[in-house]
Amino acid sequence: MIKTVIFDIDGTLYDYNAGNRIGMAALGAYCQEQFGLDENTFRETFSWANQEMGRRIGMPCAAIHNRLIRYQLMLEKLGAPLFPHARTMYHVYWDTLVGNMQPFDGLLAWMRQLKRDGIQIGIGSNMTAYIQYKKLEKLGVTPYIDWIVTSEEAGCEKPERRFFELCIAKSGVQPEECLFVGDSLEGDIKGAAAAGMQTLQFVPDATEPGIGKQIRSYRECLREEV
Repeated sequence: MIKTVIFDIDGTLYDYNAGNRIGMAALGAYCQEQFGLDENTFRETFSWANQEMGRRIGMPCAAIHNRLIRYQLMLEKLGAPLFPHARTMYHVYWDTLVGNMQPFDGLLAWMRQLKRDGIQIGIGSNMTAYIQYKKLEKLGVTPYIDWIVTSEEAGCEKPERRFFELCIAKSGVQPEECLFVGDSLEGDIKGAAAAGMQTLQFVPDATEPGIGKQIRSYRECLREEV
């Protein structure tokens, strides 16, 4: 019997790809206005900064996702002033993405149903905690969340077993009584299954290969028991 349902955030609670496109467009417009960057130069500089962060950090961890550092590296490479631009670029991207977020159809209704059934709800997500809190608040899911694990807290990223073990510990139930819901086959589904959890892969476009049960809409969850 499932006693805890644990959700990933990006791509699972909302459409991250659509939000990222809007956020990157706003960031590109800012860089064009402030530094005269054309789209190709902007994309190349962003890609370089992203790769450079990976080389410097050297391991998958929450810092990999820190966009303030990414924009700092971009500005240093461009020879542009860090202040006030690095922090402004951070807010241009994230405020645009978060401002346009909407929960996937049926998600809030399913969360309400889970709580009525006495099932606790956790969050298990990569990324830094601060921005993930902002996303959860914007999505309107905070009344249903009992606990959160981010890779910043865990010190590792999914699919590391230690991440999922922390989720299990916070749930206070057995691994097989946990259902992990995520969009990533490698990060969410295989990682959770290896830790002994049950899994549910959210694939709205139905193009992802999977193992175990998949759904295309949370409306499917409203029609059946967990």
